[in-house]
Amino acid sequence: MSAQINRQFQLAQRPVGAATRDTFAYVETPVGEPGPGQILVKNQYLSLDPAMRGWMNDAKSYIAPVAIGDVMRALGVGKVIASQHPDFKVGDEVNGALGVQDYFLGEPKGFYKVDSQRAPLPLYLSALGMTGMTAYFGFLDVGLPQAGDTVVVSGAAGAVGSVVGQIAKIKGCRVVGIAGGADKCRYLVDELGFDGAIDYKAEDVNAGLKRECPKGVNVFFDNVGGDILDAVLARLAPKARVVICGAISQYNNKEAVRGPANYLSLLVNRARMEGMVVMDYAHRFQEGFKDMATWIAEGKLKSKEDIVEGLETFPETLAKLFSGENFGKLVLKV
Repeated sequence: MSAQINRQFQLAQRPVGAATRDTFAYVETPVGEPGPGQILVKNQYLSLDPAMRGWMNDAKSYIAPVAIGDVMRALGVGKVIASQHPDFKVGDEVNGALGVQDYFLGEPKGFYKVDSQRAPLPLYLSALGMTGMTAYFGFLDVGLPQAGDTVVVSGAAGAVGSVVGQIAKIKGCRVVGIAGGADKCRYLVDELGFDGAIDYKAEDVNAGLKRECPKGVNVFFDNVGGDILDAVLARLAPKARVVICGAISQYNNKEAVRGPANYLSLLVNRARMEGMVVMDYAHRFQEGFKDMATWIAEGKLKSKEDIVEGLETFPETLAKLFSGENFGKLVLKV
């Protein structure tokens, strides 16, 4: 095994603004052997997520930042090729924090087994992975939807947003998605069954919300923040729930993150705005996984993956998330 080379992208500096190739150091190291309690995994697919930009910042958050010189953190799926851990054997397929590299070597903290015979491996990084769990618990537990509610989702053609909208339809809600571009908006309505779509690149979002949500918004699932959050806050219905899942419009800011200007709408409408972090629900993942797998099997929920090949493309592929180029869950095939 020692003759094999492990390509890695390590965090070289903390970016100001967007991360670029210079943010990372590309290194090649020999592949080691697992010690007691460790496993060696050949990484196959890596999940690229907006949260990765936040992990590069040396700031207080829900998880410690990636240290300078450490392999860039990333969730992924792969196959165990050597093991000294009693719970994992050679040939097991696993999901865990594998890092942006060819091989993971270490203790499998938080790792769990997956099965490519039951579902394609990339699906375990999208609807059957953290993406799906974020949508499931964020919408159902924080958004508290009721049948007949008008639900608005920003970043609706993205990984989490597209799943949230479909769950909302399953729960009997009226769903409006905000996305960038005619193709994405058509996909939401024609393929995923959204009731309406607002193209923020081609129309005024305030006017679109007035058209699509004449009675106001009962649940807003926000992945974007910024001007879109302000626009939706102005259309809230009484007792509305706003789920703050992310704020991708703000992650690459060189200045301080801009908060909502319309927050007094929460007061006037007796509404609630609450953040959610998916790992708070780790003890309930099996519950979410079971429902999501059932909905997929029944044809009620679709998952779209945007798969890019080549570990070497990592910096440029990650950037697609912030330009809106990705269509569905962005996955890097190692």
